[in-house]
Amino acid sequence: MTQKTWTLTDAESVTNLSEFSIGPQDLGASGSWSISKRTLHGGRREGVDVVEVDNGRFRFTVIPTRGMGIWRGWMGDAMLGWRSPAGGPVHPQYVPVTEPGGLGWLDGFDELLVRCGLENNGAPEFDENHNLKYPLHGRIANLPAHRVEVTVDTDSGEISVTGQVDESRFHFQKLRLNATVTTRLDEPGFRIHDEVQNLSASPAEFQMLYHVNFGTPLLDGGSKLVLPAKTIVPRNAHAATSVDAWDSYQAEQPAFEEQVYFFDLHCDDDGQTRALLKNAHGTEGVSLSYDTRQLPCLSQWKNTTAVADGYVTGIEPGTNYPNPRTFEGAQGRFVKLAAGESKSLDLALTWHRTAAEVAAAEQSVAALQGDQQPQVHREPQETWCAP
Repeated sequence: MTQKTWTLTDAESVTNLSEFSIGPQDLGASGSWSISKRTLHGGRREGVDVVEVDNGRFRFTVIPTRGMGIWRGWMGDAMLGWRSPAGGPVHPQYVPVTEPGGLGWLDGFDELLVRCGLENNGAPEFDENHNLKYPLHGRIANLPAHRVEVTVDTDSGEISVTGQVDESRFHFQKLRLNATVTTRLDEPGFRIHDEVQNLSASPAEFQMLYHVNFGTPLLDGGSKLVLPAKTIVPRNAHAATSVDAWDSYQAEQPAFEEQVYFFDLHCDDDGQTRALLKNAHGTEGVSLSYDTRQLPCLSQWKNTTAVADGYVTGIEPGTNYPNPRTFEGAQGRFVKLAAGESKSLDLALTWHRTAAEVAAAEQSVAALQGDQQPQVHREPQETWCAP
């Protein structure tokens, strides 16, 4: 046997495996890996389905109930992700995405990787009567997958979890996210391959932001973000006050006011780029690798408040910057889809657990940077930042 697929959930055929577990012993294969599905109970986790993947070195939790987001990752007892006051994973039924203030999305926000989109992915937007038009970060993260499959390829050693999530509304856009997360045996991370499909007979457009979030212990006082930066823009006047220290993180500071920076990055001849977050001593880090032709915009969110309040940074590749939808549309930062058309988006996360691995990743970023100095703007720029 080379490849086998199991359907865990399929709304159309009324299929739902409340529990599922598979390992090498079930396939006559070698290695130390496992895949399992279960449903969480208690509090705001009640009813959340999770799929847990362990490739023998790295394990992580996919949340089909929350738009196929990834909750956390682990190697041994070391955790990758952050500790949000939301205390998730939170079932979408407890997340008031469209509450009038536009910030209800935050009630469920606590993933390592959460998708923002698809109709909009940025700040909330209101009409002339102050009614909410588009909520913070969109709806896709709080929509459940209606079909979920897991696939194991014993020849390649790859394990994949695939889910379909529809963001559709009568008279409006009809978009489908076909989300796949893949890891290989002993791989220190995972790879995302998403396809956004227009189910309509009319043209459509979408936005996507991969909000990838890290807290302690990886993030600490003295941590650095290493980027092959071409252009650096502070989102607002507050961020501009610290633009010279955009790449550095401080220890926790209660009541810290978040700061956001926008970037245009250098890439190789195939459009590939890399962002590296490393701890203060350079002994541990994580890289995000992606195609700038698919995800041309990078945002950095610094939220180094008290740990109890959510000490975290977000490294966020996207199709656009997370400004209000109308502003981004005016800049042409939408992905357009013809009737029935699909577009692919790819992102890889690698966890570096030694100083040598961190140094090698940093050299890769340096090779992309070369001797080119970034253009650093000291105030928000008109076509980059919404008023």
